[in-house]
Amino acid sequence: MTSFEHSLYYFYFVVMISASIYFFILSRKPKSVPLYEYVLAMMITSWSGVAYLSIALGQGFIESSEKTIFFARYLDWVVSTPLLLLSLALTAMYYETKKNKVLIASIIAADVFMILTGLIADFSPDSLKYIWYSLGLIALVIILLITWIPLRKIADRHEHLSKHYKRVALYLTIFWIMYPTAWILGASGIGVTQGLVDTLAFVILPIFSKVGFGLLDVHGLRKIKTS
Repeated sequence: MTSFEHSLYYFYFVVMISASIYFFILSRKPKSVPLYEYVLAMMITSWSGVAYLSIALGQGFIESSEKTIFFARYLDWVVSTPLLLLSLALTAMYYETKKNKVLIASIIAADVFMILTGLIADFSPDSLKYIWYSLGLIALVIILLITWIPLRKIADRHEHLSKHYKRVALYLTIFWIMYPTAWILGASGIGVTQGLVDTLAFVILPIFSKVGFGLLDVHGLRKIKTS
């Protein structure tokens, strides 16, 4: 990696930790929003920042003559993305006194499966990696189906919550479709984008999908409770 790419990972760490501090400050005046919403936002951003710090420090990747595998990205995703989906599911069930644990477990299981198949694909030869990538795409479809059918129906029971849920679900959906697109186009896939462009993709995307989602979700819920 170039020194500029290292700097990008340090920048990412600073952004994520700053976001975590911001969510902590918001939690001091929660405006009737449950504390777990803030805790999840803090956990997502802080863990993601720490995982990427390992890359900046030269520890979170394996280099070979063929390619560089950033395993720290998967360590980030396997923790932060289930928490993102948990946050989304809890938003859909915001007014439900009894949360649907089956739906929550299902969407998280599909997500962990997707991340791990991506990791296996990254370590696989070209003849096999697209099999694992395809399995990950199937898991993504399951995640989106749960997001837009049963979870949306739960949120639709309350008018204002329904609007908010659709907004944050659409936001997350757009960026989650971008992830496998960036993966397949990048060094892990067919290699159309490599080096700095690949690094930029996996720095910018998680900033928007994690910090952006957290801001949109938390502030939206704060407005719902005070409207």
